[in-house]
Amino acid sequence: MKTLETLLNSLGLFILRVGFGGLMLFGHGWDKLRGFSSLSRTFPDPLGIGSSYSLMLAVGAEFGCSLLLILGIFTRLASIPLAITMLVAYFGVHANDTFDVKEKAGLYLIAFVALIFAGGGNFTLESLFWRLLRRNKKTPAA
Repeated sequence: MKTLETLLNSLGLFILRVGFGGLMLFGHGWDKLRGFSSLSRTFPDPLGIGSSYSLMLAVGAEFGCSLLLILGIFTRLASIPLAITMLVAYFGVHANDTFDVKEKAGLYLIAFVALIFAGGGNFTLESLFWRLLRRNKKTPAA
């Protein structure tokens, strides 16, 4: 019974990781990366560090960290910049917007915070790496 529960938990985390990571990467990060040069002058600067730097941070999280999330590499660590980006979007960039505008950032925030606490599950490249490493340590040298 424990094995089935572990399998279902890992499947749920896989769906959460790939679903939210994919939506963030292809719905937000890819467009920002592709249009970086034109966006860098007009991108919102809620932290007061300049539009270009704010855009770099957003692309790093929304593209780079989303890719790590989808692959299941450093899931907890990759979720932190994504959660911070969504906090800034919700409470900074969209602070004066109606709820229906900021709701998307809130939903992403909830998913990324859940992944910070839960991790990526067993269906990750990181998990595969550790399983292969343990298997190789058990095999006696010839």
